[in-house]
Amino acid sequence: MAGTSSKKRKHPGSKKQHSRGNPQKAPVSRDPARVEKVTLGDWIGAARLRTLPLAITPILIGTGAAILVESVFHWVIALFCLIVSVSLQIGVNFANDYSDGIRGTDDHRVGPARLTASRRVKPRAVLIVALAFFAIAGLAGLALTIRTQQWWLIAAGAVCLLAAWFYTGGKRPYGYYGLGELFVFVFFGLVATLGTTWVQALALPQEAWFGAVGAGLLACAVLLANNLRDIDQDRAAGKRTLTVLIGRTATRWVFSVFVLLAFAIAAFLALFYPIAWLTLLALLAGLPAILIVWTYRDPRELVVALGLTSLTSVAYGAFLMWAFIG
Repeated sequence: MAGTSSKKRKHPGSKKQHSRGNPQKAPVSRDPARVEKVTLGDWIGAARLRTLPLAITPILIGTGAAILVESVFHWVIALFCLIVSVSLQIGVNFANDYSDGIRGTDDHRVGPARLTASRRVKPRAVLIVALAFFAIAGLAGLALTIRTQQWWLIAAGAVCLLAAWFYTGGKRPYGYYGLGELFVFVFFGLVATLGTTWVQALALPQEAWFGAVGAGLLACAVLLANNLRDIDQDRAAGKRTLTVLIGRTATRWVFSVFVLLAFAIAAFLALFYPIAWLTLLALLAGLPAILIVWTYRDPRELVVALGLTSLTSVAYGAFLMWAFIG
């Protein structure tokens, strides 16, 4: 009888625990028959479409600056620059999904679920997709090199690919040591914008430099909004982003300064190119993003701020391009 009663006794440790992870993440079952199948929408979501405007902005600004010099629109070259930039951005997003997923960094994310962390897709499949987009970027870059006969672009492209991978990949990813914003500014601001101008005009006017800084600042602002959303999860996972290092309040200030400084640059350019005053219309999305960053209560609200900042970026680029060619 004693043995029977002991089998029925419930132990405190056997109480069912509820997951405190990502509420949007699909539940993972150990039963293969019950695992939710991945859909095309999941793959599209993993490409993180909200970030793609950041790949378009430098191409718009760089092309506008090139037309300012050449008075000719090299649309084929511009198109291939766009392919390189967008492919790199998507490749980075899938590479982050893979690298953060296998490390466990994404196990308790607040934002949309990732493919690797959800266990619905084998990590190898996500890696293959990332490498495929890197390959597309590499081939488009090679075509630009052949077309322009600027053979040093091969080395520059290799550096871009390495930077894309080691953001969260490798044994010591720089994104885990507070350097993400610096590299984003360099590659999605300066390199992308100035590279676009150079391959079309073989010159780098001051307008391209100013526009590159503006594009880089807005790209950094998007990353700050993303990392502010994930600050608790990143801290717990040992991912020392700039936001983790400086805290929430300082991140809010840096985010605001980055956005407003980009528009200060546009206002300066407007003194010489009056159409650039229209760039201030992009603040219709930028100011609400700043407001959300300062007043949010639920980290999910920062997903909206991220999207608004990306929209601000592409509008900023479009108006500057118009100003340069108008």
